[in-house]
Amino acid sequence: MNFDEKYMLRCLELAKNGFGNVAPNPIVGCVIVCEGKVIGEGYHQEYGKAHAEVNAIHSVRDKSLLQKSTLYVNLEPCAHFGKTPPCANLIIEHNIPRVVIGCVDSYSEVSGKGIEKLRNAGIEVTVGILENESLQLNKRFFTFHNKKRPYVILKWAETQDGFIDVDRPLDKSRDTTADNWITSPLSKQLIHKWRSEEAAIMVGTTTALNDNPQLNVREWNGKNPTRIVIDLQDRLPQTLHVFDKSIPTLVFSLSKETSTNNLTFVKINDTKTLLKEVLNELYKRNIQSVIVEGGAKLLQSFIDQHLWDEARVFVGNKKFKSGLKAPSLKGNLIAEEMIDVDHLKWIVNN
Repeated sequence: MNFDEKYMLRCLELAKNGFGNVAPNPIVGCVIVCEGKVIGEGYHQEYGKAHAEVNAIHSVRDKSLLQKSTLYVNLEPCAHFGKTPPCANLIIEHNIPRVVIGCVDSYSEVSGKGIEKLRNAGIEVTVGILENESLQLNKRFFTFHNKKRPYVILKWAETQDGFIDVDRPLDKSRDTTADNWITSPLSKQLIHKWRSEEAAIMVGTTTALNDNPQLNVREWNGKNPTRIVIDLQDRLPQTLHVFDKSIPTLVFSLSKETSTNNLTFVKINDTKTLLKEVLNELYKRNIQSVIVEGGAKLLQSFIDQHLWDEARVFVGNKKFKSGLKAPSLKGNLIAEEMIDVDHLKWIVNN
């Protein structure tokens, strides 16, 4: 690993501190190095506030050192006025002679413009250091702007014999109990951490009815995602947790279109294009990512329509012998690990 890669890796580490707080902006880290010594660091901490480059430059005590330093950043510095002034301008103002960038920002307001502005000012610019890692880090941001929809993560837990739920009575639903809980407490905590990193969380009608989920991050310290519920036939009773108005919630319905105190009903026009309508509405609302947690029918619909980007599948240390079959998924297995007694598989869409 050379020096450029070493400091870019540090940028990526810093950037991750912004998970869950900067969306719909990208997560960015910045390191400033002078004569082999790090003299400044920063990352984008919160949407609407200072970007990583600004925080890193401001952290440098002796600003005269900037004139002989290299600035490392995992994403191309912005060149336009948004919530904050252009980072490229600030770099130029401080006469930083060299800038090393992980990847180009494909967002149309930026794409190449920041690099062009820096080079026109006489700054040496190197692009593509740990490029794949930089692109992967901001996969949500790039998917959102390039595909005009949120980044879609599918999540479920299944037993060793391939079921995600026990057989339930046809005449009534029931709350989740020990007999149908598949994964360990440690896995549950990890799931709540994941929720805090995404903009929204989605479930279908049956999951909301049977499990009465809260869809929050009560077992992790972080921001609650927007709750998304599919209830086309208005079957769900208003006593469910998803209607408690404690968290911004969108309910997709065939008949309702109202909004009051954190609870919004969005009308669907055609059930045949349900998922595309839902994702388009989330895009309009600037929701950059969504984690879909069930049920089986909703998850399979995303899979069958190729409207997913990655899946996180737990295989618990249980067998049900009968019940509701887990979704059928084909993709590229990129990683797997043990979380306590649970086998976690990470799969991406080819």
